[in-house]
This record gives sequence, structure tokens and C-alpha cells, in this order.
Amino acid sequence: MSKTESPITDELVLAAVDRAERHSTKPERGVPEWTIFEHLHVRKRTAQAREVRVRLNALESEGSIERARRHGLAVHALTAAGAKRLSDARAEGLAPALPDSPQRRAWRSARSAAAREIERFASELRDALADASGLLEADPPAGSDAWLETAERLGFQCRRLASASYCLREWQEPDDERADVDEHTDPADERLPENEQLRRRARRTGRRNTRLWT
Repeated sequence: MSKTESPITDELVLAAVDRAERHSTKPERGVPEWTIFEHLHVRKRTAQAREVRVRLNALESEGSIERARRHGLAVHALTAAGAKRLSDARAEGLAPALPDSPQRRAWRSARSAAAREIERFASELRDALADASGLLEADPPAGSDAWLETAERLGFQCRRLASASYCLREWQEPDDERADVDEHTDPADERLPENEQLRRRARRTGRRNTRLWT
């Protein structure tokens, strides 16, 4: 994670808290400190992180940020005064630009990984299909263990190629006005029976997770 290029200012911290709250999938208000660091692209245990903490405390003291505890963890949220201060700064062109959001970085990373790997994934799936075809012609016939191993191999490689295809061609660049959550839907789904829609949504689970490619 690279450092944020903008100096740490009150307005930058307010903007980070604001965006972190908008991108949160929690029903409650407030985001933890580490999430604010992510939106600022700041590493923990650095001088910049210490400056962020100082700003958070000062903004809380002046009433722009409120602190609460959720499940034993401190969370921060904009107050009405903080939201107005940030809105005024933006209207006057005084609010510095935030670094790319975590969700935009995740999208870009997955897309780049898919572009690098998709041809290799396709090639390895072709090899697996050729081996499966060979089992059909085996004499003596292939045993059950060979087919069960082939089923695992094909299932993994088909899911991996599907995930890479989605990340490269179907995952739209996130709109930072809201959280980018994969609802496992597709515009064409509405033409399908409800039970088929449910089956497809279940199959799409994890399609953004590039860690499942290994």
C-alpha cells in the first residue's frame, strides 16, 4: 500500500470518514480507524497514521466527528456539523482529493490479474478436457477414482476461468458514491424462472475472489 500523496488535513480526514461510511456494508453508523486508514491509503504505525489519529481526536473535540463503540471497537462517524463542513469545503474547492478507494483498488487488481492469467487458465482447462476425453477411451476403462479426481480438476478449472472472465469483462468499475457489493445478479436474470435465478446466484458466489484461483 503506497502512502497518500495529499497532506493530512481535517478536510481530508472528513472526506475519508464520509467515503468509508458510504462504502460500509454495516447497518450501523460509524467506521473503525483501520478502515479510515485504508481510504487514506495510509499504513498503520507510521507518522501519517499518527497524524490521522490526532486529526480524528481534534475533529471529535470540535463536534465534526462522533466516536462510539461497536462490539468493543471504536468507530467514527460524521456529525451534521462535520458533513456541513465537508460540503462547504467541497463547494469552495478546498477539499483535497482522496486516493483511490479500497473497492476501486480491488476491482483494478482483480482485472489486472485476470488479464494476466486468463489465457493460462483457458490452456490448462483445455489440457484437463483432453485428459478427460482420454479417460473415455481408456482400455481397460478408467476407475472411479480417476473420474472423481477429474471431476475435481475440471470443476476447479471451470470456476477459475469463470471468475477470471467475470473480473476481466463483466465486473463494472465501481461507482464510489456507494458500496460495491456483488449481488450475484445479471441483467438477463429477470427473464428466467425464479428457481433458475436462485441457482445462478448461488453459483456466482466468490466470483470476485482471486485468492480462490490458487
